[in-house]
Amino acid sequence: MVKNLSINFARNVGVEKIILHNLVHYIKNELNFSISSLIINFISAELITKINKSYLDHHYSTDIITFNYTGNHSLLDGELYISVEDACNNAKKYGVSAKYEYFRLVIHGILHLLNYDDLNKVDKITMKRMENKLVKGFNNYIKG
Repeated sequence: MVKNLSINFARNVGVEKIILHNLVHYIKNELNFSISSLIINFISAELITKINKSYLDHHYSTDIITFNYTGNHSLLDGELYISVEDACNNAKKYGVSAKYEYFRLVIHGILHLLNYDDLNKVDKITMKRMENKLVKGFNNYIKG
């Protein structure tokens, strides 16, 4: 179990907490960071829409919202909100399992906490490469 990591499910998403702890542990080892506090919330599209509207003034659902509470990029103190419905829609769209998409979104959110960005084309490519590398590495890690 990863110290200072909390995982909350609004409903059953078909992924055990221990697997998500293993994922975060794997990312920590690969990218060499520490966790002061990290909360991962799997929530409804309705709730993420409310959060998106309240905090970012975006009036739509999204797959993930990340909050970095300190701005520190090596000692993480943040929270990830993952929309279960949006993740499942992404999984169908890209022909992957929901579990795979949840892993990708957790990695994506942690990369944002580590100061990766996807607002311009070059940064988006860099972030996506790291995301893909970590997803592939974790899949090999859990199979191995």
